[in-house]
Amino acid sequence: MKDYLVKALAYNGQIRAYAVCSTETIQEAVKRQGTIRTSSAALGRVMTAGVMMGCMQKGEIKTNIKINGGGPIGAILVDANAKGEVRGYVTNPKADVEAFEQGKLDVRSVVGTDGTLTVIKDLGLRENFSGQVPLISGELAEDFTYYFAASEQTPSSVALGVLVNPDDTIKAAGGFIVQLLPGTSEEVITKLENSLATFPPISRLIEQGLSPEEIIEWLFGDGNYTILEKMPVQFKCQCSRERIAGAIVSLGKEEILGMIEEDGKAEAHCHFCNEFYEFDEEELSQLCKEAK
Repeated sequence: MKDYLVKALAYNGQIRAYAVCSTETIQEAVKRQGTIRTSSAALGRVMTAGVMMGCMQKGEIKTNIKINGGGPIGAILVDANAKGEVRGYVTNPKADVEAFEQGKLDVRSVVGTDGTLTVIKDLGLRENFSGQVPLISGELAEDFTYYFAASEQTPSSVALGVLVNPDDTIKAAGGFIVQLLPGTSEEVITKLENSLATFPPISRLIEQGLSPEEIIEWLFGDGNYTILEKMPVQFKCQCSRERIAGAIVSLGKEEILGMIEEDGKAEAHCHFCNEFYEFDEEELSQLCKEAK
């Protein structure tokens, strides 16, 4: 099943919901990052949350997430946009700990709980929206649930899951975000609470082949929801040779001439996709002509 996300409303517009299958997207990220087992699960959970949060926005608004809980993985950074594109990286991709019982990965010990979850929404204005909350779990789904309640004043339930194969590839990844809209009745809240209390691990449902629409139906029951939109999601880095060249030009002639004199070339590395870009002396000379 190709990765995609659905947006839905349930119970006559009282609940807003997002569900996503992100297996291929997370596989691409962990392959580029070289993460292993528990660090793959941590990165995958944050990216899955990020792609759903990105799709909550419109136009060119970008969503940036940073988690730093003081654990061995270091910082986790994720960027997403409203087009279903997401990228992410971790400071220490080889961070790992012994699994919990029954093979459950101990994400909390890798992420840590002594730190914060920060969300910045780039609105294309001089000032961005920024919200920050302390980490309360380190398992991440609970932390995003707390973020929505404390920072955006939106009662929510977040489920995130990543299954990792023995060879560190991604077996299944996905999640959902359910949010109560103003005026939600007590009856609907009770129905949702009962559904969430019996909901299986989301990664297992993705592993079994359930689609995002079927996850929505599992949550709300047949006939109680309307699918508003379906959109593909994918790992996509915003870096390019052209953007790196533009960044070099912005440094100014003096800085570029220094590169030519010292090394005869310039190198750049993108942390998100691990691509390397090299500009030789001739290319730098051309960029120097374009610089102010």
